[in-house]
Amino acid sequence: MKKINLRTVSLAIALGLGSVAMVGCTTTTQTSKAAPASSRAAMETAVNETLSRLYSTVPGSREMVSKAAGVLVFPAVVGGSFVVGADHGKGALRVGGSTVNYYSTTSASIGFQAGGQSRSVIYVFNTQDALQKFRNSNGWTADADATVAIGTVGANGHVDTKTVQQPVASFVLTNVGLEAGVAVGGSKITPINLP
Repeated sequence: MKKINLRTVSLAIALGLGSVAMVGCTTTTQTSKAAPASSRAAMETAVNETLSRLYSTVPGSREMVSKAAGVLVFPAVVGGSFVVGADHGKGALRVGGSTVNYYSTTSASIGFQAGGQSRSVIYVFNTQDALQKFRNSNGWTADADATVAIGTVGANGHVDTKTVQQPVASFVLTNVGLEAGVAVGGSKITPINLP
């Protein structure tokens, strides 16, 4: 009989706990669950739904996105953790309202943590220069290749003016709305092909 090492047992426990914890955690709607997220049509539907949620949750975000050079939307970034955590999701880059490419995002973390979650992550490229640097890269890491500001809502209840002035801003949405103060630093974003 083979010996089972501590690392294998720990990994199995982490995956099991992460899976159980994530059962009720999702930011996707019923329509986006109907088709596999890997198809272009399903991705377009999920991106539209995510942008609609952003617009209804964060006043002023529709105007910000419409004036931006581009917007990168990850409808469902799913993560699980038990001491070591990992997040992964697929999304689409839109320029001028049309999808120009698809991307994946991956990040990892180490520390005291347990559980799982799904959230939507939106990157708004407010300047053409920031968008061009992103598109010219073959792999882009938030806060390493470009500083990514956390999208915030000002005292007037609309997108803060500092957020609009940053080259790249991010918004993180959960089931309950905008997750304030969440940084996306260290997220690795790479281009992918979707069927």
